[in-house]
Amino acid sequence: MPPTEAEESVSYMGRHIGPVCRLCRREGEKLYLKGYRCTTNKCAIERRNVPPGQHGQTRKKATDYALQLREKQKAKRIYGTREGQFRNLFNDAVTKKGVITGEHLLQLLERRLDNVVYRLGMAASRSEARQLVTHRHFRVNSQRVNVPSYVVKTGDVVTADESSKTIQPIQSAVRSFSGRIPSWLEFDPTELKGVIARMPNREDIDTQVQEQLIVEYYSR
Repeated sequence: MPPTEAEESVSYMGRHIGPVCRLCRREGEKLYLKGYRCTTNKCAIERRNVPPGQHGQTRKKATDYALQLREKQKAKRIYGTREGQFRNLFNDAVTKKGVITGEHLLQLLERRLDNVVYRLGMAASRSEARQLVTHRHFRVNSQRVNVPSYVVKTGDVVTADESSKTIQPIQSAVRSFSGRIPSWLEFDPTELKGVIARMPNREDIDTQVQEQLIVEYYSR
């Protein structure tokens, strides 16, 4: 059955394009999808922390499968990946020897270029970082990269393009950034240059995701 008009307005080519605050309400927690707004009293979770829909407050207790599915969906939404991209990263994590699959999956997600730009404070949100990367505003090792899913490695240098250092989104994000640069990254705010100092450990990743549930979901 083809998607309805309402469904098409929310999803395009597998990516959610509707109101992102509904995603936070669906997961019951802040996913920080709208940058600074998520830290104010305008946040949807602060105003109405119930799932969207007319039956949002009367849903039954979730099954184990539902919990696993929700955790996978939450991780996808936080990092802004499509299902195919997420599954490919999981397959990569499974085939890596000598590592814990769930932890390695999160490490791969953290090493995406759009996430690195966001973690360095050069974008207000991951979605904004994804757009900036797509529009060729960043370089990796002096080469323009316009693929948000590009996975960085130790020693890579991520910089804003010289012609992009003064654009409003990047300057505004750097000025308003109040978070903490993860210890696996180094950042020079004057040059707008970040360095991948090492691979992230699980302790470095503050994303509130139970990765074992995701492993269980794909292992069914």
